[in-house]
Amino acid sequence: MNKGITQFITIFVSSLLLWLLLVGSIQPEEIIVGIIVSLLVSFLSIGKTSLFTALRLTPFFPLHLFYYLVIFFKALIFANLDMARRVISPSLPIQPGIIRINTGLKSDLGKLLLANSITLTPGTLSVDIEDNQIVVHWIDCPENIEIDEATTKIAASFEKSIGKFLK
Repeated sequence: MNKGITQFITIFVSSLLLWLLLVGSIQPEEIIVGIIVSLLVSFLSIGKTSLFTALRLTPFFPLHLFYYLVIFFKALIFANLDMARRVISPSLPIQPGIIRINTGLKSDLGKLLLANSITLTPGTLSVDIEDNQIVVHWIDCPENIEIDEATTKIAASFEKSIGKFLK
């Protein structure tokens, strides 16, 4: 399928789904207005949004996306519990630090999603993306940790699941 058509369809479907979520209604007139708005957004976006070219639109795309969300919410729950434990027990040591982690993701969208996944889990904050590395502030950074070990602890599960549906 032509890359432009795939991009158009992706933007149209994404816009329509966002429209339906925002209006919270499946009344025929809401759907018709949503289709018109989504078509307009899609036509205006032609050639201006290269982020969507990173999507791997396969029949398994929804399953891979769902798998990523499961991994993300699991990490989110564990990180929140860890942060709550640190707040309740102030005697627990913390060693904040800035580290770099590697990423094998090639697309800007993949790196963006990985960096945001890291930031959204409490205890870590993505500070910058430089080539194939993400600079992360980590609330409990072990001394002398190697970049590969930090990558495994912070980002490996996210990156593996993101890599299934993004380049």
